[in-house]
Amino acid sequence: MPTVTWSRLGGDRRSAVVTAAEAEFAAHGFSGGSLNVIARHAGVAKGSLFQYFADKRDLYAYITEIGSQRVRAYVEDQIRVLDAGRPFFDFLTDLLDVWIVYFADHPRDRALHAAASFEVNTDARVSVRAVVHRHYLEVLRPLVHDARLRGDLRADADIEALLSLLLMIMPQLALAPYVRGMDPILGLDELSPEQPALVVRRYVAVLKAAFTTAVPQTRPTAITQGGRSDG
Repeated sequence: MPTVTWSRLGGDRRSAVVTAAEAEFAAHGFSGGSLNVIARHAGVAKGSLFQYFADKRDLYAYITEIGSQRVRAYVEDQIRVLDAGRPFFDFLTDLLDVWIVYFADHPRDRALHAAASFEVNTDARVSVRAVVHRHYLEVLRPLVHDARLRGDLRADADIEALLSLLLMIMPQLALAPYVRGMDPILGLDELSPEQPALVVRRYVAVLKAAFTTAVPQTRPTAITQGGRSDG
């Protein structure tokens, strides 16, 4: 995270560094992103970046944090508008619809999300995905918990599994319409106006069936003499 020197920097200079770093990492990710380019576009010496951040990965994590906060603020606003107290899967359908719209309308945040998802450097990927996942879970976990308390999920629903599935589905919906090959089955990259909404409803239908339908109880089979079953 930023050093004390960064906190003492003027707002315009901080803004210039953030803007330059977002553009570079959005375009090239961590591995391909250049500190020289960031410094030049921000109007600072490259050495100054190391006075502001411990290293390149630290700067990358900070930029991911800023982007995640921006997306989170939008999502939390939408949660208030959409009324999270409604039946959970109706609410989730509408939330995923507006989630898709956000990334359609904000290509830089979409590119930053893609950079965090596809980063080839393991340490950098772990660092930035930890940031992204923290924001996802801080928003989603209370929603899922409240849904179970209301009875929208069955009492024995595996909440952690549901959250894990949402952590896979939401990046897919944000990126697959723009990254060919991510979705070879449901046609998310067809870019027809109605296709993402249709995919949302298919995903939600599967989740609803999995987390609201009672698990069938297996009836014990009576065994008769000779080892044959009665049923």
